[in-house]
Amino acid sequence: MPATLAPIRTAVVGYGVSGRVFHSPLIAADPAYSLDVIVTGDDERASDAAGRHPNASVLASVDDVLARANDLDLVVIGTPPETHARIAASALEAGLDVVVDKPFTVTSAEGRALVALADERGRRLSVFQNRRWDGDFLTLRDLVSSGRLGTVRRFESRFEWYKPEVRATWKAEATAQEGGGILFDLGTHLIDQAVQLFGPIVDVSAELGVNRPGGVADDDAFVALRHSQGTISHLWMNSLAAQFGPRFHVLGSRSGFTSHGLDGQEAALDGGASPDDEDYGTTPAERWGLLGVEGSLAPHPMSRGDYGAFYRVLADSIRDGGSLPVDPMDSVRVLEVIERIHSGTPLRAGLDHVDDRADDRSTPNEGKR
Repeated sequence: MPATLAPIRTAVVGYGVSGRVFHSPLIAADPAYSLDVIVTGDDERASDAAGRHPNASVLASVDDVLARANDLDLVVIGTPPETHARIAASALEAGLDVVVDKPFTVTSAEGRALVALADERGRRLSVFQNRRWDGDFLTLRDLVSSGRLGTVRRFESRFEWYKPEVRATWKAEATAQEGGGILFDLGTHLIDQAVQLFGPIVDVSAELGVNRPGGVADDDAFVALRHSQGTISHLWMNSLAAQFGPRFHVLGSRSGFTSHGLDGQEAALDGGASPDDEDYGTTPAERWGLLGVEGSLAPHPMSRGDYGAFYRVLADSIRDGGSLPVDPMDSVRVLEVIERIHSGTPLRAGLDHVDDRADDRSTPNEGKR
């Protein structure tokens, strides 16, 4: 960073998994930013934040951040979904640029209102769709765009794990109307990835299940999409999967690609790794995906994962007016698909919305993915 450029002064609101594992380490490692404030009302999390980031002030509420708006440039929101719209609007009105974790908002109308407010105030607004920078997704994107797979006819994508106990209180309590459930949690990634690869959606169907005793929102979901170019996407997300299917299984007219296991960046960051580490984002050869046709399959090197790219692109956007790392309208359109699924309303051809390319719960319950 040139010496003449002051760092982007940043506050991270929420210090659950989102703030602790993703945002704070990525921001702290990027010289374009200074991590000035972390917000959590949980004493244990506050102690952890102070230990990991001694140069940051640890505050208890969003109001404390807004009172310091003149000393900040950017607010990153990693609180439960039902709080996103209110906190983001308050930060934009205070003259700050904003990053919101996924899901962007609970409703597409809230998302559109935030986009309009950001435009009105001349502020930058983006959504942390970090899975666009998974190593396996970057690999697949290159295979699709290069034509090595030919015409992709079927795309299968899974996020599965076995977590019978819900650790985050808000996740156990939040209904779908409050942004709870696995479709909001993981579907926002999987639908976004499918659209990034294969374009607009012209048809969708889904199956949602609630399998945990006393569960109030879906913990098992299957979504089928038909894209305008003809590709069929099948997306699975499951919190109670006793065995896991392939992460990606992609069938094209020339070749196929299959990979297993989740990108390792989250686990690495959670374990204390830095994005600056030499092997950060790399996938060992034994976990490379297989490329080819049956009878002639070969391991294919995985691209390096790079969540930090989101913040590098954002810095250029804030300073020079360049493109945002994620257009928030992309996330609004994903929310529209999720709304159709939850309402049971058929999503059919002619979808212009797809085709056109509360109280501060951060205080004890801010943790989220």
